[in-house]
Amino acid sequence: MTTKTICILGATGSIGTSTLDLVERAPDRFEVVALTAQRDVGGLADAARRTRAELAVIGDEALYEPLKRALAGTPTQIAAGERAITAAAAIGADWTMAAIVGFAGLRPTLAALRAGGTVALANKESLVSAGALMTEAARAQGATLLPVDSEHNAVFQCFDHDGPARIRKVTLTASGGPFREWSLEAMRAATPAQAVKHPNWSMGAKISVDSATLMNKGLELIEAHHLFPLPAHAFDAVIHPQSVVHALVDYVDGSVLAQLGTPDMRTPIAHCLAWPERMSTPCPPLDITAIGRLDFAAPDLARFPALGIAKNVLLAGGARPAILNAANEVAVAAFLAGRIGFLDIALIVGKVLDRYDPPAPASIDDVFSIDAGARHMAEDVMESITA
Repeated sequence: MTTKTICILGATGSIGTSTLDLVERAPDRFEVVALTAQRDVGGLADAARRTRAELAVIGDEALYEPLKRALAGTPTQIAAGERAITAAAAIGADWTMAAIVGFAGLRPTLAALRAGGTVALANKESLVSAGALMTEAARAQGATLLPVDSEHNAVFQCFDHDGPARIRKVTLTASGGPFREWSLEAMRAATPAQAVKHPNWSMGAKISVDSATLMNKGLELIEAHHLFPLPAHAFDAVIHPQSVVHALVDYVDGSVLAQLGTPDMRTPIAHCLAWPERMSTPCPPLDITAIGRLDFAAPDLARFPALGIAKNVLLAGGARPAILNAANEVAVAAFLAGRIGFLDIALIVGKVLDRYDPPAPASIDDVFSIDAGARHMAEDVMESITA
């Protein structure tokens, strides 16, 4: 069996640690060449020691010396800074996990695609903001782009890649988040601590808040449009509280294929790690009889307007997805910092989209310019609603 070289961008986050768990269970199959993290020196150093990683990179340059001390006496090379993270992404690993959260993951993910090989994408924001440019980079370099998000990975497993015209619709499922049954008034007073308590999945703070607003599902619809060759109107979402069915692919003959599994990210990560083969995981097997029932419902766009905003952005295209992503990142960070209320997140995103309408990006530099403009506008909107 050939050993596969591995690079993990965002090694100390929830996706990164789940990936490491699988890699370390099969040391004969995988060789870790690079690990990155933004600030978690201890977690990065511990992972590098365990895996004997060739390179460890910390994003915050001020933490270079602490990382150097933590890995003293090991053969692991040390680097720091955003450029060093991008260089690690371009190292030429056989398989790269792109798990840096948010727009910050765009340059490293693009670098990994341009290096060829296989990129397992867990950073939806980069594809939302620069989808056409990212997929074109993959095609140009012959890179393989595999979706890690459980919903997109489910679609990937059910999709007829040789005959997309046979497919009528793709539906992504959403748990509904912690506020699925809350009233608007209750959500108005929701705290960050309540918003990050996802009922089924273990995720970072930003993604958990996105799940609570249903913006996460909106971003995933945009991502799906770039991953699978169907028109924008062919993608939709449904509420499924059990998080057992991850996506459904509806064929023109009336057949609907669905992928099921326990809500554990190690399942889709393992699918990407071993693809086109399969590998065993420690995930508990799905017991349908123990679950007993599977419920589905249409999303309530009145209580969760973020999803409706994102669906309109998907249909509009152009610069709108990059604006949506940037404004949402600013608003979520402000909510987590206690600067705005929970319902203000979608309000701010909507106002930014109303006020800022640049041309569609033709280059990565254009994407960064649109992102910066949207962030500036989001700050202005926040000042106006909190004054």
